[in-house]
Amino acid sequence: MTAVTEPTATTTTVSDAIHRNGHQPYEYARKELVEPDWRRFPGWQDVTEAQWRDAQWQRVHCVKNIKQLHAVVGDLLTEEFYDELAVDQEKLATMSMLLPPQMLNTMAPAAEASPEAFTKAFYADPIRRYMVPVRSDRDPVWPNHPHSSRDSLHEAEMWVVEGLTHRYPTKVLAELLSTCPQYCGHCTRMDLVGNSTPQVDKHKLTLKPVDRQDQMIEYLKKTPGVRDVVVSGGDVANVPWKQLESFLMRLLDIPTVRDIRLATKALAGLPQHWLQPAVVEGLERVARTAARRGVNLAIHTHVNHAQSVTPLVAEAARTALEVGVRDVRNQGVLMRGVNATPDDLLDLCFALQGEASILPYYFYMCDMIPNAEHWRVAVWEAQELQHAIMGYLPGYATPRIICDVPYVGKRWVHQLAEYDRERGISYWTKNYRTGIELDDSDALDRRYPYYDPIATLPESGQQWWRDHQD
Repeated sequence: MTAVTEPTATTTTVSDAIHRNGHQPYEYARKELVEPDWRRFPGWQDVTEAQWRDAQWQRVHCVKNIKQLHAVVGDLLTEEFYDELAVDQEKLATMSMLLPPQMLNTMAPAAEASPEAFTKAFYADPIRRYMVPVRSDRDPVWPNHPHSSRDSLHEAEMWVVEGLTHRYPTKVLAELLSTCPQYCGHCTRMDLVGNSTPQVDKHKLTLKPVDRQDQMIEYLKKTPGVRDVVVSGGDVANVPWKQLESFLMRLLDIPTVRDIRLATKALAGLPQHWLQPAVVEGLERVARTAARRGVNLAIHTHVNHAQSVTPLVAEAARTALEVGVRDVRNQGVLMRGVNATPDDLLDLCFALQGEASILPYYFYMCDMIPNAEHWRVAVWEAQELQHAIMGYLPGYATPRIICDVPYVGKRWVHQLAEYDRERGISYWTKNYRTGIELDDSDALDRRYPYYDPIATLPESGQQWWRDHQD
């Protein structure tokens, strides 16, 4: 029999703390989803609801440069903002600008309509911070970590055919194309995806899409140890539907493939695409075929803040589920100034899981690409955030915060083997070989480093990096 200790005068119980403080660290309150009124922007004052719901209208009216942004937002933004944006695009940006109206409309949704108030709200907006970065966002001292690189996860090194990364023993990543409906400033594939910028001359896929897909299918047919295929890019929403459906049906013909995941930020950035009748009907054909063959078909999207979760996003997710997709899951990126607080993460997860039927799955620490130091958080900060969000969500909907360690892969943030907090260097181990390490006898014994942002280190640690940055 277990003894029960009665609280004494000096014992603080949880209920005592709640009673004394009057609140939990996070208090849940249901918030219904809202589609911001796009007519608040001068350039969209006459846009009808039918136009807004039309995927082709959204694509045609994407904002691709400062001139087009000004045509939509006009004088609601001050010239200072436009100037800062121009400097960033010329000197620091690793991704070109590409904003669907849907995504731009979620920025500063409740801002007052005066230029001063709107500009202040726009600067502070979490979605703006990673979709339309400006010069003052970047770390002025350490915009780059000395160990940052343009293919920080070394995916191209692990291509077994062009665009097919065989990184994990049973899983592959199929990059069908190198474009998206929207370009995120923090894109981990900034070396390949999107248009070149003044800072980054992008690599190019060289094969014709049909030849690339043929080679991918042939590799999977002769590699029965692969059971899980992530179909990505870029974004699968930019693959013409007939071509995508054909590729998926070919995957479903391979008996050893048991999981297929469609990677698309467009579910949030351009939900209108996933609501087109031809896409919905085609997705149902694929989903029913997958179900008959016992294959798990899921959609993985990428939402980083609760403001992005609107009724249209929820409609797109639920439509996919209704036609037979097994799961719609979210893989967000943990970013300072965007979502790196317990409240922001929990607000987002409740919006996804409770209101949009999207399962919170992972939050990746932002990868070590150039000019991303202002977004990245330290491993210890990620560990604290993982601790802070536990216990509020259902267990199946509580996301794991992940560090994607170069040459190692995804690791929960508490799985490190050693951690030098002063210099911000964590060390990680692995339990499998990638395709480029099959003959490396030391791969499973080696410790692989990962680096915290230098600005998060104590002064002694920052001085060490100043002394050792060459």
